[in-house]
Amino acid sequence: MGSLGLWTGFAAIVLVMLAIDLFVVGGGKEHRVTYKEAAIWSMVWISLTFAFAGALWWHLDGSLGREVANTRALEFITGYLIEKALAVDNVFIWLMLFGYFAVPAELQKRVLLYGVLGAIVMRTVMIFAGAWLISQFHWILYIFGGFLLITGVKMYWFADEKPDLDNNRLIQWLRRHLKISSDFDGQRFFTWQNGARHATPLLLALVLVEISDLIFAVDSIPAIFAITTDPFIVLTSNIFAILGLRAMYFLLAGVADRFSLLKYGLAVVLMFIGVKMLLIDLYKIPVGFSLAVVAVIIGTSVWASLRKEARMKRKG
Repeated sequence: MGSLGLWTGFAAIVLVMLAIDLFVVGGGKEHRVTYKEAAIWSMVWISLTFAFAGALWWHLDGSLGREVANTRALEFITGYLIEKALAVDNVFIWLMLFGYFAVPAELQKRVLLYGVLGAIVMRTVMIFAGAWLISQFHWILYIFGGFLLITGVKMYWFADEKPDLDNNRLIQWLRRHLKISSDFDGQRFFTWQNGARHATPLLLALVLVEISDLIFAVDSIPAIFAITTDPFIVLTSNIFAILGLRAMYFLLAGVADRFSLLKYGLAVVLMFIGVKMLLIDLYKIPVGFSLAVVAVIIGTSVWASLRKEARMKRKG
């Protein structure tokens, strides 16, 4: 669906917003993000996303007709919501990683900035590769569906388990093959000690952040292909969700413990999308219904989490 004009407009929006973040609000400087700042940027990204959806609808309504415009705009919003919801689990992992490496709050924004840039590149490659595979081998949708269903079941079963970072093979490999300083050196990923170049703990945190996003992309990208196979819709909804992910992290950082049941909801979302993909040639579940189901599942898990916390406070 994406014409040259649509791709150019989308690329311009992404580049302008990244430039503002880097050069206007100090995204590349040592900075402790406040809750107010995170809330403002979250609203900016959400507003920009829905403005893009409106502009997309207006363009398609004038060029391809109202039915196509309604369908594609709904697919975009649904894909965005699914990616945004699944990204919450990524936020939990980031919190754990920053806590494990004791990354100061004023340095976390820099790590996440590079994490977001890396995620944009990785997901762009993965989405175009996935779109090509689906166009050549329709049956791969069944593999995606089965994978999402199994992943959802595993996530539900092991929702309360936390990764053992002390025994993480990647961290152990990095510690064996790199000279790593015990202290941070501002925002630097490398520092000099006793005449030798050492990696700082900030580099280890960055590597784990990138790896975690790659792992979550393997789940979230097939999930959006269950909504649409149009690479323009898949990529734009994915990238808009990623661009707002850093602000969402700082928004949720102080309250993440309140949503103890959210992982169960995310697991159910993955299972639902897996089933939807497996049934794609038997019955095509409407996009609007999928959007409603995902919203209800996430909303219910958030409500249940808050209810659980309130009960625990009353007992305590």
